[in-house]
Amino acid sequence: MKVIGIGGTNGSGKDTVSKFLAENNYLFVSVSDLLRDEAEKRGLPLEREILRSISAEWRREFGLGVLVDRAVELYKKQSDKYVGVVATPMRNVGEAKRIHELGGKLIWVDADPKIRYNRIRSRNRSAEDDKSYEQFLQEEQDEMHQAGDEATLNSAGVKEISDIFIQNDFDDIQSFEQEIKQKLKEIL
Repeated sequence: MKVIGIGGTNGSGKDTVSKFLAENNYLFVSVSDLLRDEAEKRGLPLEREILRSISAEWRREFGLGVLVDRAVELYKKQSDKYVGVVATPMRNVGEAKRIHELGGKLIWVDADPKIRYNRIRSRNRSAEDDKSYEQFLQEEQDEMHQAGDEATLNSAGVKEISDIFIQNDFDDIQSFEQEIKQKLKEIL
């Protein structure tokens, strides 16, 4: 079983990398979707802070690698259809370490903050995307470093132990896809 985790900054292109891997026969599991499903079951709003809270709760209850383990469970139910699983986003060091424990690779995707902010605004996924540049930067800082609790988000820690780095400052998707192919040819 091949396991790939993708971390990175908001709006950097993590889902695009995941979709590329899905086109190469990996099961794409959005751990954010797992958290959204849980929030919906509980009747809670689908806000970033709620999803962060649920993820920390799960890590405390089931272990730091719980989101990776749930992605692997989904893969195992249909492993005959895929060569492996790709889980994104990895935002906790425990998740990143779990990827490595399973013999997998961790990819970090980044881009210039202003470029990422403009991408997020243009995709208009939710009201969450309608924030000022200053709010965007503050939210990112909040997610970069642990708040004294190993179950909380720590994207900077994930970046530190990543295996492959992809910089996405491209103006068009085709150029980014070429970069993805180049960077990931060793693991495909």
